[in-house]
This record gives sequence, structure tokens and C-alpha cells, in this order.
Amino acid sequence: MGETSGGVRVLPRPLKLTNIHADMSVTADHIRDKLIKELAAVHVDVEDTSPNRCAASFKVLVVSPQFEGKQLLQRHRMVNACLAEELKEIHAFEQKTLTPEQWEKQKTK
Repeated sequence: MGETSGGVRVLPRPLKLTNIHADMSVTADHIRDKLIKELAAVHVDVEDTSPNRCAASFKVLVVSPQFEGKQLLQRHRMVNACLAEELKEIHAFEQKTLTPEQWEKQKTK
């Protein structure tokens, strides 16, 4: 099971299970790219709202056809599920979720 060294049994080190993304720095670009890819978003605005832009607080606008027929809470859960790993590193996260139709109506106001 383990090797001996001078009469002392040395056990192998246990595997350290780490988060693959633990060394990943959460950036506005990373968040934007992930939302576009995983939610088929047609428009995403991401603003780093933390002091000194230290990537601890973000405000996002996500426009996706996947939000069609979904209640606000369902949409927010979709975004939270998409960014589950990133949200572990973020201290504050504000989101606005719209369908493409809602986005077009809002732009004309």
C-alpha cells in the first residue's frame, strides 16, 4: 500500500479534489461568452460594478429566446445555473432577463 522509508511506512498522498475553475478569474468577457454560448443569448451586457473593477460585483442584461414563456424567477434560475461556478467567486450579482421581443420594445422607448 505504501512505501517504507527507514522503517516508517509512507502512505501515498490523498488526491486533492479541487474545483477545475478555482484559478479562473471571473471577468466580464468570460461571463458574456458563457451566457451567449449556454443560453443562446442574442444580446448580453455585462458591467463590472465593483469598486476598482476587481470582478467581485456584476450587473448583467441577458436577452435570449430561451426565456420565451418563462416567468422571471425561472429566467433568473437559468442564468444562475449557467454561472453556478462563477457565482461562487462573485459577491454581488444583479441581472435583468428579457426575450428578444421584450428587448426590441424596450429599445424603442
